[in-house]
This record gives sequence, structure tokens and C-alpha cells, in this order.
Amino acid sequence: MTLWELMFTLAIASTVIGLGVPSLRQFTLDARRTADINAFVVAIQLARSEAAKRARSVIVCKTVDRVRCGGDDIDYDAGWMVFVNEDDVAPPARSAAEPLLFAHEPRLEGSIASNRPLYEFRAYRRRSTNGTVTFCDARGAGAARAVIVSYTGRPRTASVGPGNRPLVCAALP
Repeated sequence: MTLWELMFTLAIASTVIGLGVPSLRQFTLDARRTADINAFVVAIQLARSEAAKRARSVIVCKTVDRVRCGGDDIDYDAGWMVFVNEDDVAPPARSAAEPLLFAHEPRLEGSIASNRPLYEFRAYRRRSTNGTVTFCDARGAGAARAVIVSYTGRPRTASVGPGNRPLVCAALP
């Protein structure tokens, strides 16, 4: 093998690697965003079905420690949990006796923001909390996705907000 052939092979290899790395980064960002969106949809569907099954309010709220619902100081990018509000405390707070049904710590490198501090799902014929949760990563609003929860408790995913408005990302950490 001559030096010229070696240089030519290295040039082709570096070009192929250079083209593949950005695609791998985008794939990783997409996979993390999708996994967190799916986990939030699972939390919503679980809360909705458990509220109907138990005839009790079930709460989905942001949390840091999986014990208390977070206030305005944190957002959903810290994590969320699903629990049965058996003592009907308002605003909902999980006590040690109330079962924790689901908890998730997001892997998204970005922000997860909601226009609601928590989502409460009630038994039949009672309106649940509706709202929008926006998932943003380093790519910004162009790659953002939202989970829109209707007042009946049904979640759907979208690349635009309610009324076909563009999604707005919270400040990235």
C-alpha cells in the first residue's frame, strides 16, 4: 500500500464518519424525546384508567423526590409521578399511605414545560384537567413535540400547539 492510497482511504473514512456523527446525534435526540413523550402518555393513560377503576382522583404531577408534587420552582423536566389522591387533599399532596402508581425521570437534554402544575383525573362524568406539555431539546422549537391532554383525559401528541400555533420552548438549562 502506498502513502497516496492510505491518505485517500483516510480521507474517505473521515468523510463518512463526519456525515454519520450528526445523524447519530439527531437519532439520539429523537429517541430520548420519544421515550419521554411515551412515558408521559403512559402516565396520563394510567391515571385516567385508575381513576375510573378506583372511583378516586388520580394525580399526575411534577416531582423531584417522588414524594411531593412540585411547585412553580420546578418543571416536568425534573420528573413526574402518578398517585391516587385517597385523602382528597387540595391542592393534591401524596401522603405515605397513598399508592405511587408510576414515576419517571426524563432523559431528555432540554426542557419539559406544561401550562398546568398538575393533571387530576376523576371518576366518570367529571371533567379532568386539560393542558399541554411541551418537550424541547437542544434543537429548539422546530423539533419540539407536545402532548395535549383533553378535558376528557385523552392524550394526543402533536408538533404544533392548540389552534395550530407553533410550539414555544421554555428556556433551555
